[in-house]
Amino acid sequence: MKLATIRSNGTTFAARVEGTDEGATTAVRIEGFANVGELLQEANWRELAEAASGQATAFNKEDLDAVVPAPKKIVCVGLNYANHIKEMGRELPEFPTLFIKFPDALVGPYDDVVVPDYANSQLDWEGELAVVIGKRARRVSEADAEDYIAGYAVMNDYTMRDYQYRTLQWHQGKSFEKSAGFGPWLTTKEDFSFGGELATYHGDEKVQSTPTDDLVFTPAKLIEYISHIYPLDAGDVIVTGTPGGVGHARKPQRYIGDGDVVTVEIDGLGNVANKTVFEK
Repeated sequence: MKLATIRSNGTTFAARVEGTDEGATTAVRIEGFANVGELLQEANWRELAEAASGQATAFNKEDLDAVVPAPKKIVCVGLNYANHIKEMGRELPEFPTLFIKFPDALVGPYDDVVVPDYANSQLDWEGELAVVIGKRARRVSEADAEDYIAGYAVMNDYTMRDYQYRTLQWHQGKSFEKSAGFGPWLTTKEDFSFGGELATYHGDEKVQSTPTDDLVFTPAKLIEYISHIYPLDAGDVIVTGTPGGVGHARKPQRYIGDGDVVTVEIDGLGNVANKTVFEK
């Protein structure tokens, strides 16, 4: 099952996506919920989504909002793909490296990412798998963690490297306003299998390609670790890290320019594609 947050007439609604063929995408409205995040607050969210029975109507990909527009928490993981850790010249970590992204950073999966002129000199791509929590998780074991996952989505994690490396704390380069395309929808956990390709494209060039099961810390391990620090609530998001191939680690280094489109695609989840617009 795929769940989306769709814009319509100045508002949004949660929907169950029916067809996802190019040019023929349809969805059934889930009455009473403005977005997928609101829906996930209900203990029986799955039954409510499955029971939605209105007429399926077509929508354009540009109508999609961030699938969970305002999570209570967005927890990001750095250095979680072995090949990315090696390209950055680091050792495999014993514990996850965590930092926080605020909801203000999220945009729709096909929205423009508008970058201020003071933060566009070292703009980098990072394609990531996002885990969406389905119910409150507090001190959860790895063995039980799967029960707390609602599903998965794609995150286009634009990173301002100059801001990131101003200090030892990465957050400031990772949470710029409206800099992370999120979606295109939530694919529930039973309909997603690990091991497919995560690919990032800078324009038409594939710049990242890694199987999703190459994570050092799996979603279950991350839920266990994080939930022993603070609870995770329904609708919260864990962004699991990026694979190798980032522009900053290349020789010579490469960055995103004005007008460039960055696309992130994960087998089984779809893609997000954001055009980069430099403020004048």
